[in-house]
Amino acid sequence: MKTKTFLFLSILGILFVSCKQEKPLQDFMINSWETTYLKIEMPTVNNTDSLSVYEDKFDANPQQIAQSNYNADGTFSAWFIKPDKVKFGESKGTWKTVNDSLFIEYVYGGREVKVSYHITKTPEGFLGKSKYDWDEDGAFDDLLIMKTKRIKNTN
Repeated sequence: MKTKTFLFLSILGILFVSCKQEKPLQDFMINSWETTYLKIEMPTVNNTDSLSVYEDKFDANPQQIAQSNYNADGTFSAWFIKPDKVKFGESKGTWKTVNDSLFIEYVYGGREVKVSYHITKTPEGFLGKSKYDWDEDGAFDDLLIMKTKRIKNTN
């Protein structure tokens, strides 16, 4: 009986140790990213009942591409890249994670932005979803969906 119990516990231990441990979101985010898809649905644009949808797949010679870098010290920077590789529109801020959510704070275009994203890891990068007032109409009812891919650090 003791041999069977020992054998069972040994096999269970081997299985437990051999299971791949997933990185916590905090560690996963410390990287450089490029947006590969963006969709924003704004159901009450300019306080009307009009739905506006912005969608970009960045696959047909885009005019600009968004990139970002998240640092271990809780700071990040985000910017755009033109087709000629010129970097512009950089903003800096802070970030943190709680469970499966990413919280970022930054200033862009004179506006202070504090937004959270539900993050789902993907083989290429991550999928982020957020409800926020992206159209600045006072209603936090706009849905942003963003897909990213991991890139080499460009800083």
